[in-house]
Amino acid sequence: MSVTCGLECVLCVGFSRWAWKRCTHVGSDDSATWTAATSEEFEPIPRICRVILAVYEPDLRNPKISPSIGNFDLNPDWVIKRVAHEKTQGRSPPYIIYVDHNHREIVLAIRGLNLAKESDYKILLDNKLGQRKHGGGFVHHGLLKSAAWVLTEESETIRSVWEENGKEYDLVFAGHSLGSGVAALMAILVVDNPAMIGGVPRSKIRCFALAPARCMSLNLAVKYADVIFSVILQDDFLPRTATPLQDIFKSIFWCGRFPPEVRTAIPVDGRFEHIVLSSNATSDHAILWIERESEKALQRLREQSSETVVTMAPKEKRMERLNTLEKEHKDALKRAVSLNIPHAASTAEEEEECDNGEVPESKSKKKNWDQVVDTLFHKSNSGEFIFNENVVSER
Repeated sequence: MSVTCGLECVLCVGFSRWAWKRCTHVGSDDSATWTAATSEEFEPIPRICRVILAVYEPDLRNPKISPSIGNFDLNPDWVIKRVAHEKTQGRSPPYIIYVDHNHREIVLAIRGLNLAKESDYKILLDNKLGQRKHGGGFVHHGLLKSAAWVLTEESETIRSVWEENGKEYDLVFAGHSLGSGVAALMAILVVDNPAMIGGVPRSKIRCFALAPARCMSLNLAVKYADVIFSVILQDDFLPRTATPLQDIFKSIFWCGRFPPEVRTAIPVDGRFEHIVLSSNATSDHAILWIERESEKALQRLREQSSETVVTMAPKEKRMERLNTLEKEHKDALKRAVSLNIPHAASTAEEEEECDNGEVPESKSKKKNWDQVVDTLFHKSNSGEFIFNENVVSER
């Protein structure tokens, strides 16, 4: 009898401890040990949010959405292509291609999930664990199909625009929610196959994934952390959900908002693996709210930066900061190996070979985009590209 009572007490204490930790867990706990971001690092985020918001606008000269700064700070004349749902026919969310001459960027921005479009759900739910292998890891099947389709449609446009601007502009993929997964996998395809868009080097390719859906295995996320930048607003439920839209989330607590803080890291352990029980879990996912909070955060960073310059010398010069980020990326790759993450060892070995001046064989052989298309698609009798459902793609 006493043994039974003792076990019950242990179970009660254990459950109470677990419940307390879960109910008191907040989004900032995940990044408590991260380094504070600088204003230079965070500068692109608010304006990239506004480029994504522009996808929602049918007429940018008469916008219906009011961003935090009061209007859109992008030139409608620089939007060179706009693709709506009717054109994508459900293969991808709508997107725009925007040439930002002020910041010397070519931006392909993709909107998020449209609750009224069944095709968007099909893209998101078209996936099974371990279904699609790519580049030594696993990726989301439906999002890879969508990414490959967009690149097949737009590779020539991107190539011509990049060459017209002297091959000097950066290539930026950006997306929100569902679109963030498509953007991230497009970035991976372009980094692995630079010939498809005229040889844009890795150093000029970036991806901003806002409120991202989980779309790749951990080893790939770490491997491309120098290219893909994920932005998560506090308690956003989607990046914390292993299977997107698996659960129905309800607001059970009221939480006030604190002044935003921006932190940056390449996390390997505990990558947003816990849902936060918060009234902000769904509102933090909205692109308009992300834009407003990011603009507010950028202004605070600039104010702090100006105060630092006036009162004391900067603690870290820009070049030193870049070296710090590079070291952080290498440390994250090594940590992934130590955790026995599948395929992570080969990734770290590639990094060491590059440090020693050796080019891995897989890197030295440039794939032609036509070969990649042949791997991912086959042509129907009508000439339409059909995705190869059962092909396991290797880099």
